[in-house]
Amino acid sequence: MTTIIESHTQYHQSYAVTEDHYMAQEEDWDRDLLLDPAWEKQQRKTFTAWCNSHLRKAGTQIENIEDDFRNGLKLMLLLEVISGERLPKPDKGKMRFHKIANVNKALDFIAGKGVKLVSIGAEEIVDGNLKMTLGMIWTIILRFAIQDISVEETSAKEGLLLWCQRKTAPYRNVNVQNFHISWKDGLALCALIHRHRPDLIDYSKLRKDDPIGNLNTAFDVAEKYLDIPKMLDAEDIVNTPKPDEKAIMTYVSCFYHAFAGAEQAETAANRICKVLAVNQENEKLMEEYEKLASELLEWIRRTIPWLENRTPEKTMNAMQKKLEDFRDYRRVHKPPRVQEKCQLEINFNTLQTKLRLSNRPAFMPSEGKMVSDIANAWKGLEQVEKGYEDWLLTEIRRLERTEHLAEKFKQKASLHESWTRGKEELLSLKDYESASLMEIRALMRKHEAFESDLAAHQDRVEQIAAIAQELNELDYHDAASVNARCQSICDQWDNLGTLTQKRRDSLERVEKLLETIDQLYLEFAKRAAPFNNWMDGAIEDLQDMFIVHSIEEIQSLITAHEQFKVTLPEADKEKNAILGIQAEIQKIAHTYGIKLSGINPYTNLTHLDISNKWETVKRLVPHRDQTLQEELARQQANERLRRQFAAQANVIGPWIQTKMEEIGHISVDISGSLEDQMNHLKQHEQNIINYKSNIDKLEGDHQLIQEALIFDNKHTNYTMEHIRVGWEQLLTTIARTINEVENQILTRDAKGISQEQMNEFRASFNHFDRKRNGMMDPDDFRACLISMGYDLGEVEFARIMALVDPNNTGVVTFQAFIDFMTRETAETDTSEQVMASFKILASDKNYITAEELRRELPPDQAEYCISRMTKYVGADGVPGALDYVSFSCALYGESDL
Repeated sequence: MTTIIESHTQYHQSYAVTEDHYMAQEEDWDRDLLLDPAWEKQQRKTFTAWCNSHLRKAGTQIENIEDDFRNGLKLMLLLEVISGERLPKPDKGKMRFHKIANVNKALDFIAGKGVKLVSIGAEEIVDGNLKMTLGMIWTIILRFAIQDISVEETSAKEGLLLWCQRKTAPYRNVNVQNFHISWKDGLALCALIHRHRPDLIDYSKLRKDDPIGNLNTAFDVAEKYLDIPKMLDAEDIVNTPKPDEKAIMTYVSCFYHAFAGAEQAETAANRICKVLAVNQENEKLMEEYEKLASELLEWIRRTIPWLENRTPEKTMNAMQKKLEDFRDYRRVHKPPRVQEKCQLEINFNTLQTKLRLSNRPAFMPSEGKMVSDIANAWKGLEQVEKGYEDWLLTEIRRLERTEHLAEKFKQKASLHESWTRGKEELLSLKDYESASLMEIRALMRKHEAFESDLAAHQDRVEQIAAIAQELNELDYHDAASVNARCQSICDQWDNLGTLTQKRRDSLERVEKLLETIDQLYLEFAKRAAPFNNWMDGAIEDLQDMFIVHSIEEIQSLITAHEQFKVTLPEADKEKNAILGIQAEIQKIAHTYGIKLSGINPYTNLTHLDISNKWETVKRLVPHRDQTLQEELARQQANERLRRQFAAQANVIGPWIQTKMEEIGHISVDISGSLEDQMNHLKQHEQNIINYKSNIDKLEGDHQLIQEALIFDNKHTNYTMEHIRVGWEQLLTTIARTINEVENQILTRDAKGISQEQMNEFRASFNHFDRKRNGMMDPDDFRACLISMGYDLGEVEFARIMALVDPNNTGVVTFQAFIDFMTRETAETDTSEQVMASFKILASDKNYITAEELRRELPPDQAEYCISRMTKYVGADGVPGALDYVSFSCALYGESDL
């Protein structure tokens, strides 16, 4: 008999039970079911026939199962026949205690085979208890006929059921799901016989509506040609709503053992199917990786030129549109690509792990599509992205500054041009040639006043030139018109200077001819001109536009404005004094009867000009107050936005760092199982997903800050870019760590590593991981191997490093460490094993035909082999012969033998 296989069978409250050995709970012996007369009848007949199929080898049989085993003699004989072992010599007496002794010897033998008998005693067998006798025989059948059945890593009942399903799968009207109603129509039994002996049954002539005929056909053929006795009654099976499962299993197990010789080919086919399935799955993963990598690289290739475009716009609205497009890219377009990149790394690591576990060569993506290539492309994208954002903000500041300066230039230029208008014509007049002495002196004084005024306007011209220069340095889009206007002003200013000097020279030549001058007009002109310039400057300052970015800057402007208002009383006195001069002139003229021309020969300013401008100054002061207060309110609102953003950022930033550290601690923790680590990581992943709303809220506050054109925040060291990068790193780290633990579980299960071994591996790895970054340097790895008893020379260590670091990265990961530690003991398929399996299917030929592949393999895998096998070129080949040797080598990346 086959060797003892530990199985897990539990009986419901009684009968044979093993603690760690038998089949699953569905094999329980339910005593209540024996009360069903139909089932009891089926079991009695089936178990009796089964016992006789073995007892006849010893030249005997039983008639009544509950009576013929009472003395224990035939029971001991049955056990000797089915086990091939000798039992202790039976007692010869016929007394009750002799019978009990013999039955006990049989029960002890059963118990010695790893079956723990509960509630089955020798006295009950000797007394002819039918239920206990049937239970004991079922225990023997399970142990010696069913327990040793093994199909594709399943055993006992599950293995027998899987064997039946595999054998009957191609047959119409057959669907084996259990050991009761699936066998009522008899087609499943006929299909089993036809699968192995198609010469015994014409399956095409069987009808599903003739269950009794089908069952009797199977019973008769099995008894006549397969030496399987008739253990069941067709009418009992058909007329019972649910035939007895144990009777059906007992009978079907006889077919399994009868056809066991044909299982070698099936095992070979299964091995090939398994290898091909792994290869097909790996090819699919490779194709998916290549597709995803190509799409991601193409997106990066299209995105980088857009981010590298630094063509400036001419207006703030256009630049704001570019900034909004960039925000859409950050919020909408990039996050899915971040997920794709993370998934790509996960798929690559999973594929490499599966290839190592199946003893396949490592996957090498197409040129330019390695994980490192994608990482480099992504790094380049992020560098260009950061530079693009900096450029956008810098360009917006530049445009804001240029628009402000351009408006200021226009204002100052207009004021200057208004002042200079007509000055060149006045300076070119030759009125002094026919003037009287008084008139010439008046002209002289007037000219001196003009020179004073001209000097006062020098600062404004310099300011205009300075503003134009700054606009050029800031690359103002309309710099050409600014330069032209500035050049015109400068040229005119130079010409005014020349004309002024020429007129002074002319007046000085004739000054000696003129003696009378009105001193009061002169004093008015001298005092009115600077005061008028002061008022012009004051009006200009009160109407001057400003741009600030902080409360301190606006407070500085408010302080300067308050200081200006302090000077107004003094200015009011000066205004009154100037108007007093005009009043004095009128008084003198009236007193002495002088008829005035109404024109001050020394200035064009009148007392009305002074009065009107003074009223303008007084009107602009409160307007300036209001403007400054409105800007103060805006800056205070900006400050609130800064504090609001900082309050959230100062919480989110440390939270992300803490989660990164917690994930790092979990990945090196050995206190619990890998499943515990996975549960902890999943919890952290859920917490991170739930925290996303805080990031979105912070993004909203950041958008408000950017829309308010706030460029600095002294209340926090965290920028939105820091938070984004940290958040993306956190998502990538949790996904990568979960993938690493999944691969460790996959490796553990595939290699049969216990949790204690995994903990020992982790403890050793952590001990020599000096940097605590989840990777060992080659020197640390060598020290770890030596500590574990390896005798390492340079050549041997170089060989080991080639296994654990095939890409020459200079580090050894924990996954590579586990793969190495389990490599020597791993049971993996080899090309030689696959070749041997094909040789079995080919009946020891050096080639195989398409017909043989289609007969022994499932259709999809048979066609897979046929499409990839090359033509066999040996001398012993036949037409259509295929080379399975080169195909087996190609599966493992080996050259043909």
